Amino acid sequence: MNTSFYVIINILIMIALIYILLYLRRKRISFTVRVLLALVLGIVFGGALQLIFGTGSDVINSSVSWFNVIGTGYVRLLRMIVIPLIFVSIVNAIISQDSKNLGKMAFQIILILIITMAISAFIGAGVAKAFNLSSEGLVAGEREQQASVGIEQRLEDFKSTPIQQQLIEIIPINPFYAMTGQGSSSTLSVVFFAAVVALATIGIRKSKPEAAENFVKLIQTLHAIVMRMVTMVLRLTPYGVLALMTRFVSTSDFSEIKRLIQFVIASYVALAIMFVIHMLILMLFRLNPVSYVRKSAPVLMFAFSSRSSAGTLPLTINNQIRNLGVADGHANLAGSLGTSIGQNGCAGIYPAMLAVMIAPTVGINPMAPAFLIKLIIITALASFGIAGVGGGATFAALTVLSAMGLPVGLVGLLIAIEPLIDMGRTLLNVSGSMLAGVLSSKLMGELDTDIYNREKIEEV
Repeated sequence: MNTSFYVIINILIMIALIYILLYLRRKRISFTVRVLLALVLGIVFGGALQLIFGTGSDVINSSVSWFNVIGTGYVRLLRMIVIPLIFVSIVNAIISQDSKNLGKMAFQIILILIITMAISAFIGAGVAKAFNLSSEGLVAGEREQQASVGIEQRLEDFKSTPIQQQLIEIIPINPFYAMTGQGSSSTLSVVFFAAVVALATIGIRKSKPEAAENFVKLIQTLHAIVMRMVTMVLRLTPYGVLALMTRFVSTSDFSEIKRLIQFVIASYVALAIMFVIHMLILMLFRLNPVSYVRKSAPVLMFAFSSRSSAGTLPLTINNQIRNLGVADGHANLAGSLGTSIGQNGCAGIYPAMLAVMIAPTVGINPMAPAFLIKLIIITALASFGIAGVGGGATFAALTVLSAMGLPVGLVGLLIAIEPLIDMGRTLLNVSGSMLAGVLSSKLMGELDTDIYNREKIEEV
């Protein structure tokens, strides 16, 4: 039978799986259960396609191109509302917040993000050593060699712009261009511009109270509309997760993953340890970690399947406010900053693991206290250094390795397993953002513990 026949069959199976999820929604099965079920169904369906047709087959490629209408379409819907959500939410939060506490709130959130990232770097280094990971013996294939060349070029481009300039570029020359999401620092630029607009509004409350009040009403109206849009899109999450996981599993080259399986396992061990540390931090602040996991599971599963912290942002903010009792200002600022600063997985664990793997090849003891202290400090500073650029884990690794005086070629050698480990890294990044929001809100006495501790999960 020809390819088209099998593609049609696969599309019909996908439609049937979507119908099952729709049926469960009509039966009022909880949102969390439906998202987790979609994740499992996507893994099973994708695995079946892989076993039947093989990696890279025309049937899988053609089928996935149709599945992308759902999966990629959902991610694009989320990204469509990210910039309006950031701008309106930040402005609304600041004008509703006591301006005296604004600086304290921002400082606490950034400090929490950086501290947890420094801890994650230490965990990454320790796990890499425990597994005796080394870059020696890794053989580069044609794909990896091409990636290494590209990595070297990106490093040169990155070095051509000093960190000071990257930080300055967060201030948008044209805020409307930043709002298109095209600039490398667009998210932080929108946060900065929204903060300026909000502070200007607060500044004219005495001199022009009527104008300030009219603008506040406009922002509140826009905020209500944007949050309704968020709710509409979030209801599609189970179907997006189903399509994204089916695509990932069916198109993965498991022979390449097997070749680097030790690094994959070590990465997930480090990510799991850091997630447990997140839970211990919650317990330290007398917050129930079980409640956090139970309510955050759909958000974390979407982060896992989408591999996009920015795409997960509407879910991150929504969950903090509706289910974790975080104050609006803390939720919006922590979520927005967490997409670029202090990412525990991408900017903490990953670069530290690579540094420990490479250090012995150049005659450095990676467990020497001086090396570890330098690695943790540079990793923390690098988080700010990559705030104004895209590239996530790759740029974090490039920055840390080059600052440590280590070769960067290993980044290219691991290109085959990047998607797999990036799933776990993104989950941890998003958890770190939500943790920062919860803790900062708790520290300033603005966390609604009744919402945090209640059994009911607010459905979207």
